[in-house]
Amino acid sequence: MATKVSKAVDEPVDKAVEEVDVVIIGAGISGIGAASYFTKELPGRSLLVLEGRDSIGGTWDLFRYPGIRSDSDLHTFGYEFKPWLHENAIADAHLIKDYLQETVEENGLSGLIRFRHRVVQAEWSTEDSRWTLTVEVTDAEGKATTKTVRTNWVFAATGYYRYDEGYSPEFAGREDFGGVVVHPQHWPEDLDYSGKKVVIIGSGATAVTMVPAMLAGEGAASHVTMLQRTPTYIMSMPRVDGLALTLTKLLGEKRGYAVTRFKNIWLERAVVKWLRAFPKAGRRFIRRENLKRLPEGFDVDKHFNPPYNPWDQRLCLAPDGDFFDAIKRGDADVATDKIVRFTERGILLESGQELEADIIVTATGLNMQLFSGMPIVVDGKPVDITESYAYRGMLLSGIPNWAMAIGYTTSSWTLKVSLMCRYFIDLIKHMDANGYDRAVPVAEAGMECRPVMDLQSGYAKRGAKHLPKQGVSAPWRMAMSYQEDAKALRGPVFDQHLKFSGSQRASRERSTADV
Repeated sequence: MATKVSKAVDEPVDKAVEEVDVVIIGAGISGIGAASYFTKELPGRSLLVLEGRDSIGGTWDLFRYPGIRSDSDLHTFGYEFKPWLHENAIADAHLIKDYLQETVEENGLSGLIRFRHRVVQAEWSTEDSRWTLTVEVTDAEGKATTKTVRTNWVFAATGYYRYDEGYSPEFAGREDFGGVVVHPQHWPEDLDYSGKKVVIIGSGATAVTMVPAMLAGEGAASHVTMLQRTPTYIMSMPRVDGLALTLTKLLGEKRGYAVTRFKNIWLERAVVKWLRAFPKAGRRFIRRENLKRLPEGFDVDKHFNPPYNPWDQRLCLAPDGDFFDAIKRGDADVATDKIVRFTERGILLESGQELEADIIVTATGLNMQLFSGMPIVVDGKPVDITESYAYRGMLLSGIPNWAMAIGYTTSSWTLKVSLMCRYFIDLIKHMDANGYDRAVPVAEAGMECRPVMDLQSGYAKRGAKHLPKQGVSAPWRMAMSYQEDAKALRGPVFDQHLKFSGSQRASRERSTADV
């Protein structure tokens, strides 16, 4: 394999073909984590991180809506190799981005990241065991040029949704509304909502975050209504993990973080398993907790009684109960109804009620898309990723030397990414030791399948037709348990479903090396 040192970010773009061993696509939390692992554990490999935007952070840099924060504790959402030291276990986006920037600096990744480098096509050659990536490079003035990067492996850390647009259904009468309509994914920096009436359409994590955030501090809205068609399970969680702070004080930063991480992994798993094993008891428990936080007489069975069981969809968190506090103060309320149309003054509901609004926020979800929608070609044939099966949750059948980072939906996203990176490292070392330079999973014909994102959430159902499949048993099933994955991904590197081979090019290189 080539061992070229990647150029620094601020060097001129080389129009010639560039050869590296591993390309990571995306400089969000998954890509930065992967680069940190690979530079340490695969020091003989050249590496590039290609980022289409002009900053690191991915989700945590893209979204700018009020209150954007994590929906998981940072002791599990953070990296296992870098302690989370801020007192807030549920953290705002700017704190997460600071954490990522520290990771880049501490691991010497700055020179490996190429900003404004968007991969627009990937072509694999079996003869060469190489991916040829077509990369669109945009300069500071917005002028675009094209360059080529060739690599043996691609690690796609692109997330699972479209960065250029969110999901926004058509609403009758939208053009009649006299106020402002905005989607959280495209939040205007100059939007002034101070003293305004706001209606947020949606009941997911974004809406639950925005309600209290838009009522806080200077420039607060006068009133915020969360309009939902279907209720969501919402639970309070302390913003500060007092036990984590105590453990850090007693054991030190690294050990305290490790123990807290271990504690939270198992506690979260126990809660999820209990809720799924005893959904009726879980529903009663959540209802009781909601009643404690809500004002007397609030119709909890109308507004907080979902028609599905806990964890059929992800629960939403309210740090320190901020969402419920806003309702209790009277600054916010919840409407559970269907929309008939937008009106000049707001939204007309099926019940006949009209919600008045100056600003309507369509927190209606995401559009799912893997690999930024780029065409993938293998030996001259376009690949339909919807026909591929996920192998061990990270490789795709029929696509050689291509890994993807998809984290958990019922736990912290990053927990799975760390396991994937460790498996990837073990896989590369196994291939090197045995003279292989190609690895591709091969699925059995007619294998039973399910959507790779096996959730009941609206975005998951809408996006299923654009995503790969999963099987019903290992290694083709997407495990949603850290404990299960820890066994599978730390076990044997390969089985009968993963096929290895070496190219003529690799054989020539080995022969030359022997001489």
